Amino acid sequence: MQGHLMNIKQTSRSICDKRVFIGLSGGVDSAVSAGLLKQQGYDVTGVFIKVWQPDFLPCSWRDERRDAMRVAIALNIPFLFFDFEKEYKKGVVDKMISEYKAGRTPNPDVLCNREIKFGAFWKKAKAMGADYIATGHYWSGEKNQSYFLWTLTPEDLSHTLFPVGNMEKSEVRKLAKKFNLPVSEKKDSQGVCFIGEVTMEEFLSHFIETKPGKVLDISGKVIGTHQGAVLYTIGERHGFDIEKKNPEAGAYYTVSKNLKANTITVSNSLQEISTLSPTKVSLTKVNWITEPKIPEVLAQIRYRGEKIPVTLALTSKKLTAEFPKPIRGLSLGQSIVFYVDLENNYSQCLGGAVMDKVLE
Repeated sequence: MQGHLMNIKQTSRSICDKRVFIGLSGGVDSAVSAGLLKQQGYDVTGVFIKVWQPDFLPCSWRDERRDAMRVAIALNIPFLFFDFEKEYKKGVVDKMISEYKAGRTPNPDVLCNREIKFGAFWKKAKAMGADYIATGHYWSGEKNQSYFLWTLTPEDLSHTLFPVGNMEKSEVRKLAKKFNLPVSEKKDSQGVCFIGEVTMEEFLSHFIETKPGKVLDISGKVIGTHQGAVLYTIGERHGFDIEKKNPEAGAYYTVSKNLKANTITVSNSLQEISTLSPTKVSLTKVNWITEPKIPEVLAQIRYRGEKIPVTLALTSKKLTAEFPKPIRGLSLGQSIVFYVDLENNYSQCLGGAVMDKVLE
């Protein structure tokens, strides 16, 4: 991803009449990104994107829009409001709920980037005369968000700018103060944007019919209860109750679930968990930013998770990923993102896929 971004940035800086529509979320990262773009000579327009939010949660988008508007005023740039509520509900929320119903665990932030930020946003911005869109994403460093950007294509990257992409958060905070931005001290948002303060389990319970079920150990013995098998993710250790739990026995982790029987199986034995963890999966929705020249690459199966070696192979027109050892907490439906190490401890994002099925 680095090569695409650096080429875009170097090519564009000398063209001061290029129009950039930047998504202003109301946070510091996008605000500083807008400030940098203006400093570089772009014709910058700030855009607040309204997404869907359930009616059973407190409304927060108006506060975020106000902060985004204050940033635009501080930078003296035009400000627009794009309502993508319908697109978000259909392209992100409905797909996410459908995946959970099927027993899989999707990445809503990946869906949001693909469908909204680099889909609907670009389409509308382009129709209004924009040459580029920009966001406050990081693609390297301690805040590296490339795990959520793997669906971008070379075409997407040809008209997308990430002004703070290779910066550290501390540097961004300093620039926010230098630009006198009203959100310079604002805390970073946490979790999925449309869910807010509630847990994913509580959110899903409003859209998926659930009922309590049995928690089983590896032998099939009932050892507790849960709120509904569809709500649980492989590797999860919260949300279920274990009867007569020994405080010294260690945490129990979900190792499998049976939606038809409405049961989940858990274990507190690392050896059992490892034995039941997969070493090979088939992949779907594969996207390459830069296709690897060799089958051995690094992979990340969760945001901020360690990068682990993986061997890729094409079998019966299906891409597979094989790990050198069992991977605990691997959840089907999640993204697997591929990297290659470069100089100066930099990992280049090559692309990614969705983990589809466990293979023997």
